[in-house]
Amino acid sequence: MAGRGPDATEHLVLPGVLTAEQATKTVASVLAVQRPDGSIPWFRGHHLDPWDHVEAAMALDAAGEHDAAARAYEWLARQQNEDGSWYAAYEDTAHDEKGDEAGDAARPSDRARETNFCAYAAVGIWHHYLATGDDGFLDRMWPVVHAAIEFVLVLQQPGGQIGWKREADGTAVDDALLTGCSSIYQALRCALAIAEEREEPQPDWELAAGALAHAIRSHPERFLDKSHYSMDWYYPVLGGAVTGAQAKERIEAGWDSFVVPGLGVRCVLPNPWVTGGESCELALALWVMGESDRALEVLQSIQHLRADGGLYWTGYVFEGNRAVWPEELTTWTAGSLLLAVAALGGDEATTAVFSGERLPRGLEPDCCG
Repeated sequence: MAGRGPDATEHLVLPGVLTAEQATKTVASVLAVQRPDGSIPWFRGHHLDPWDHVEAAMALDAAGEHDAAARAYEWLARQQNEDGSWYAAYEDTAHDEKGDEAGDAARPSDRARETNFCAYAAVGIWHHYLATGDDGFLDRMWPVVHAAIEFVLVLQQPGGQIGWKREADGTAVDDALLTGCSSIYQALRCALAIAEEREEPQPDWELAAGALAHAIRSHPERFLDKSHYSMDWYYPVLGGAVTGAQAKERIEAGWDSFVVPGLGVRCVLPNPWVTGGESCELALALWVMGESDRALEVLQSIQHLRADGGLYWTGYVFEGNRAVWPEELTTWTAGSLLLAVAALGGDEATTAVFSGERLPRGLEPDCCG
């Protein structure tokens, strides 16, 4: 396993966002939250969910902390359910310093199984492979990815959209979320890239990805209306389903509603609350569109959320009492920032995963239904 090189954080230096010292401090702060068993909770004493766990692991890879990232994925593999899923949330149990060497299962705090959370493992695993070239890792993780994607695709609807989750009792929720499905689309493409690398074609996945992309681009009525959330605005672009002129039109249409100049991006309308995670993800979406200058401006605008220890506050209420809220320093907020900076800095694995240029697109349906 490749270790951390002397220039591992060079691409994480970005004017007005991170100095070399700040980048090192942020990475160290994420590492300090990671448990000995490899799990990465939101913060110590809080739960973790599989999606944010993967995002934090990807940030560690972007920073050259490949061994720590590998431990995060090995933890994920140990917790996978027999049906290929993960639970929606796990407690941050107080493992002793020996970690989870015996492979004891983590304690779930939410036994629902969300398709978006389960699919995202493929994005992180492909990112780690691109960052390390570790064939053995990809061999070990292929059954994990395969089972996860199969679990997700059982909930795909005839219109291409994918149901949100299975409840704790196993009941399928067929309603689809645009943000979640946009993320799943990126995950399907990464899973197809892994399949290609292993020379194990998955034609059903290609058809599923194509149908999902078509639904995202052309059939908003197939998704629950969550348009007051900023994620529903930019995620179809970030996930790669909406590109080119359609992407630019979409971003311009929502810009004045969601972007607060000098402060960041609103999480939800009409609340006067900007959040670091959404701001960094929008910056990534802008980078995907080729608008690096605007991406940089967004990242610079949220530096008021940076705390002394190197992590970032989740959000800030900019009216009334004008205060940080909630008072949480989350690994996934720091992770989203590190990934956005890594993309702007040209980190090869990160740019490959988010640009989508080398990812299979899937096979879209011939009809327009």
